[in-house]
Amino acid sequence: MNPPKLLLVEDNPQDEMLTLRALRRANVANQVDVVRDGQQAVDWLFREGEFQDRPEGGPAVVLLDLGLPRLGGLEVLARVRADERTRLIPVVILTSSDEEQDRLRSYLGGANSFVRKPVDFADFAETVAGLGVYWMALNEPPGRGVRP
Repeated sequence: MNPPKLLLVEDNPQDEMLTLRALRRANVANQVDVVRDGQQAVDWLFREGEFQDRPEGGPAVVLLDLGLPRLGGLEVLARVRADERTRLIPVVILTSSDEEQDRLRSYLGGANSFVRKPVDFADFAETVAGLGVYWMALNEPPGRGVRP
C-alpha cells in the first residue's frame, strides 16, 4: 500500500511554495500533489479529465483554499461530501478569509477544520507544519475502503 498523500488546492504560487517548504521543514515526507483551481481538484479527486490516468488512491487530507478559479472551494467541498467515494476524506479549509460567513459555510458544508492563513511567514510556516504533522502522522482515518 502506498503511503498516504496530501492534496493541496492552492491558486497562489507564493502560498503554494510556502506551504510546501513548511511541510518539508516539519519533516512531512508524504507526497504532496498540487492542483491550482477547483475544477482540477474535482478532476484529481475523481480521476477525471487530465487526471483520469493518475494512480488510484485518494489523499489522507485535502488542504483547500476558498477563493479558487473556475470552481470555488465551497463548491469543491460540496462535491467531495456529496460523493460516497470521497465523503470521508478530511478537508481542511486553508484560506486568507476571515469572514464569519466563510467559516460558517465551510463547517455547514462538512469541512473538518477552518484555518486562516497567517500573514507572517514564520506564523504561516508554523501553522502549515502543525497541520501537516497532525493530519499526516497523528490523525486516525476511517477505513480506507471508501477512497477513490
